[in-house]
Amino acid sequence: MTPSLNSIISRLHVKQLRLLIALDEHGSLLGAAKQVALTQPGASKALHEIETTFGTPLFMRTNRGLEPNDVGRVVIRYARLIQTDLAHLREEIIGIMRGQGGRVSVGTIMGAVPLLTSAISSVIADNPEMSVEVVEDTSASLLSQLDAGRLDMAICRTTISPTPYLYESVAFVDETLAVIASTKHPFAYAGRLTLKDLVDYRWVVYRANMPMRLLLEREFLEAGLRFPLHLLETTSAFATLSLLQKNPTFVALVSTDVANFCAGYSFTTTLPLAINSRSEPYELVSRKGVPDSPAAKLLRQALVNPPSNQS
Repeated sequence: MTPSLNSIISRLHVKQLRLLIALDEHGSLLGAAKQVALTQPGASKALHEIETTFGTPLFMRTNRGLEPNDVGRVVIRYARLIQTDLAHLREEIIGIMRGQGGRVSVGTIMGAVPLLTSAISSVIADNPEMSVEVVEDTSASLLSQLDAGRLDMAICRTTISPTPYLYESVAFVDETLAVIASTKHPFAYAGRLTLKDLVDYRWVVYRANMPMRLLLEREFLEAGLRFPLHLLETTSAFATLSLLQKNPTFVALVSTDVANFCAGYSFTTTLPLAINSRSEPYELVSRKGVPDSPAAKLLRQALVNPPSNQS
């Protein structure tokens, strides 16, 4: 029987987590013991205490040494996450004590990447020792990471959540959409296009039931056209650009900000196709009741009130 969370928390020590990581790296008690400054008998006792804490063996004893089993691999993965979080904690404390902003973890959906990177560039120009972690994912995944405390804030949409009331959110930018393609696409220099012109081309789109995908499906429905059957589905901006570069006949629906960024560097071209539907605005989302850290405050200010929009 797996012990309760309270039991695990009360019995587990950081040095034990270091031992687990060292065991994974060395595959032997002797090597791991040396790394964490324990004797071999001390490491053996510590491993027994760890396995007792979790209520199950974590390693298989083989003639090659110790190999983590399925549960052991999971525990080691989380041990590494905890170690990383502690490093981030130390980094943030140092930053705050020095008055340099510390560290912030922020998530974003693909369409808001250019907006976020502009804000980050502005903030770190004035706070050069500030650290920023950027996670690009779907709204659902970003909200899940907010719930778990892995992110300080996220640019996404709470409307996809069954519990939007759990978050503090502010709608701060309207999203407009565009269709992009390789600069070698057959319609790269067309004067004007309709969806009918693109119905037989391969589309790179978000997964089913995601806001941007639903919007595109509605565009095809209102145009009286069958939605394309053979799709390429991704939430990755880089995968989208790579697919368009490798396949000059592909097209993709993205935010206008992403389209303008890509066109500005000649990665892609924006096709002359009007998108009538409007996407929901971006929301800047954080956990309700959790105050911003100094670094998060700086980034929030840059996002909601960028210098170019101030009088």
